[in-house]
Amino acid sequence: MDGGAEPAPLPPPAEAACNGDAGQSFVGQTATAETGAALLRATGARTLRWVAPGMAVTMDYRPDRLTVSYDGAMKIERVSCG
Repeated sequence: MDGGAEPAPLPPPAEAACNGDAGQSFVGQTATAETGAALLRATGARTLRWVAPGMAVTMDYRPDRLTVSYDGAMKIERVSCG
């Protein structure tokens, strides 16, 4: 060992990144398993995180994750990557 710092991990491949803009057309739709699958296809995200009203979530950033918040009527309010 040379005593230097370890190199930073490489970023994920570009194809793993989520495109949040592609999911904005789903705002207002009903949150269902089918809608979730369509969101994953549209955004290119690898994972989907549903956020119910009042639900606590971690703030760690994951470029391959799509976070979808919905209201008490199961209507999608927000779609974002990370």
